[in-house]
Amino acid sequence: MLNKSFTININNKIKSFKKIIKVDSDKSISIRSFLISSVSQNISKVKNVLESDDVFSCIECLKRLGVKIVKIRPREYKIYGKGLGSLNISKNKTLDCGNSGTAARLIIGLLSTNPDIKVKITGDNSLKNRNMSKLINLMTEFGATFYPSNKKNFPLTLTSSKMPIGIEYNAGVSAQLKSAVMLAGLNAYGVTNIIEEEKSRNHTENMLRKNTNVLKIKRNKKNQNHIKVFGKGYLDPLKIDIAGDPSSAAFFTALTLLNQNSVLKIKNVGLNPRRIGFYNILKKHGAKISFNNIKKNNHEIVGDIIIKKSKVKPIKANASYYASSTDEYPILFVIAALTPGISIFKGIGDLVNKESDRIGEMKKVLGQAGIKCKSNKNEIKIFGKKSIKKNIKIKVPNLGDHRICMSTVIFSLLTGIKAEIKGFETVKTSSPSFLSIIKSLGGNFEIKKTS
Repeated sequence: MLNKSFTININNKIKSFKKIIKVDSDKSISIRSFLISSVSQNISKVKNVLESDDVFSCIECLKRLGVKIVKIRPREYKIYGKGLGSLNISKNKTLDCGNSGTAARLIIGLLSTNPDIKVKITGDNSLKNRNMSKLINLMTEFGATFYPSNKKNFPLTLTSSKMPIGIEYNAGVSAQLKSAVMLAGLNAYGVTNIIEEEKSRNHTENMLRKNTNVLKIKRNKKNQNHIKVFGKGYLDPLKIDIAGDPSSAAFFTALTLLNQNSVLKIKNVGLNPRRIGFYNILKKHGAKISFNNIKKNNHEIVGDIIIKKSKVKPIKANASYYASSTDEYPILFVIAALTPGISIFKGIGDLVNKESDRIGEMKKVLGQAGIKCKSNKNEIKIFGKKSIKKNIKIKVPNLGDHRICMSTVIFSLLTGIKAEIKGFETVKTSSPSFLSIIKSLGGNFEIKKTS
C-alpha cells in the first residue's frame, strides 16, 4: 500500500509566517469509523475521512472480510454494515494491515469473537517488529487462539473463539487495547467489564455512545470509569464528519511556537480532552496557545487552535500526561532540545514499542546536533540549548516511523541544520498533506526518489 520510497533533504531555516491552515483528518477516528460501521446495521456515512495509507489498509482488510465500502466523493464514504458476527473470509487467507497498529489491533478485536474465522494477519516490517503479547493474552481470554503459539509478533494466524464470553479488564494507557476488548465484547456472550485505571483515548466509546443497549459508562467508587459492553446487541449506523487530527496539528504548533514572529491558526481540529495533553503541557510551560470556536460534534469536541511565537520554559512532564499525548512525544523532545535548560519526561516506557523505539531514535536525531540526552526505560532528560552548531547534517535512516520523520523536519527547519531523512513515504500513513502544508508555510525541501 505504501508509495515508492523517497528521501527528504532540508537545507534552509524557515522564515517567519502568519497563516491559517487545515490539517489532515483524525486517523484514530477515521479507522474506528470504518470498523464500527462494518459491524453496524444498515448504511453508515462518513465524511472528511483521512485518505492515508493506514486508513486504506484498514479499508482493504474490511473489503476482504466481505464489507461493501463505496467512495462517494473525495474523503466521503458509505459503509454497508453487515451486523455483529457477520464478517467472513476464506480459510487461510491473509489480512495485511500495512503500517497500522491501530487497524491491526482493532481488527483482531472484532475477529476474535466473530464466528468461524481463521486468518493470517501481517503488516509491513515496522508493524512486524511490534510486540503483540498483551493483545494476544486479552483475546485468548475471549477464547481466540493464535498460531504459532508463543510467538509475539506478526505474521500470526488467528482462529476465532467458538464460544466467546465477556471478560473483566483493567485498562491502562493503551487505547488500542481497550478498544480491542470493547470490539471483542460486542459479539461475546454476557457482559464485558472494563475498569479504566488510566484514562486513554475514548473515541471508540464516543462512537458507540448512542447505542445504550450495548454500552454503558458509570463512575465507580474510586472515581474511575466502569465501561460495560453488552454482547450480541444491535448497532445503529453511524453518521460522522471527522475533524482535523490534533496529533498532526502538533508539528505545526511546534514550528510556530519556536519560529520568530510567527502566528498560526489551525481550523477545525479535534480537541477531545484525552487527546490534548501536548497542548496542555506546553500551555503550562509558557506557550501562547488558545482554543477558539469550540463546538461538539458526534460526542467529540472540535475547535480552532491559535498559536503565537512563545518563550517556552524547560518542560517537566510526569507520567499522567502520557495517555493524552502519546503520539506527540517526539515533537515534544524537539521543543525541549531548543529550550535552554533541562526538560524531563517521565512514564514514557511504552514509546519503545511504537513504529520504532521513539526514545532511542529521537536521542540519535538530537545527539547528531549536539543535544545531550539521558534516558532509562521510562524517562528521558533533555539538556536544551539556544545555540546549536549549524555545520552538520542530521541523517535519519528508513525507520518506517512517520513521527520521527516529521519531528526531524521541524527540528531542521527551526535550526537551519541540514537534514537527510530516508523512507519519508511513511508519513503518508498518517499525514499525507504534511509536506504541502510545510511548503505553504514557507518551508523548503528537496525530494529524492530512491526506488
